[in-house]
Amino acid sequence: TLGIPVTGGNVSFYNQTGDVAIHPTPVVGVLGVLDDVGMRIPSGFAKAGDTILLLGDTRDELDGSEWAHVVHGHLGGRPPRVDLAAERALGTVLTEAAASKTIASAHDLSEGGLAQALVESCLIGGVGGLGARVTLELDPFVALFSESAARVLISAPEDRVQELTVRCRAAGVPVTDLGEVTEAAGLTVDGVGTLDCAELRAAWEGTLPALFGG
Repeated sequence: TLGIPVTGGNVSFYNQTGDVAIHPTPVVGVLGVLDDVGMRIPSGFAKAGDTILLLGDTRDELDGSEWAHVVHGHLGGRPPRVDLAAERALGTVLTEAAASKTIASAHDLSEGGLAQALVESCLIGGVGGLGARVTLELDPFVALFSESAARVLISAPEDRVQELTVRCRAAGVPVTDLGEVTEAAGLTVDGVGTLDCAELRAAWEGTLPALFGG
């Protein structure tokens, strides 16, 4: 369905070392080939003034999410729905947009949902990071922390947004204008608040040291 080569995989339902076990872990390995490294699209925001867009549908899907784990210490419920046709359509749009240099950045939405993708796109982008100002149409809680699949956060020059929107609609990929990339090193969600990038970076880079006691 997706047209990508599966190079290997592993399904481990028994992962016990002494009295410590991890959860069952199905893993699928796939291979992607980039014919021209010059066409690579970065995951961090590229330029202040670019428009920030969300491709794909956001649903109320919080079971098994990073939010559920961090805030409630809970793992369970129904995971986000998988729609292979939507994944393929999204992949096609992104491939074509990259080839035509329509987009400036693209970041997957997975653990942590939109909130995590926005933070990482700000911190990775530019020299010393860039900022973002966004407005959410959905309930902010669902919009920021849902982990619905088949979604990507992108940025694009303002004069390419219309072209990209037409391409998305033709492919049946929902597109939502969230806001814009800013010079100010902070993440602002209208109606919710602002976090400085220095504070975000400290939390982001301090995760592993905190886990391993460093």
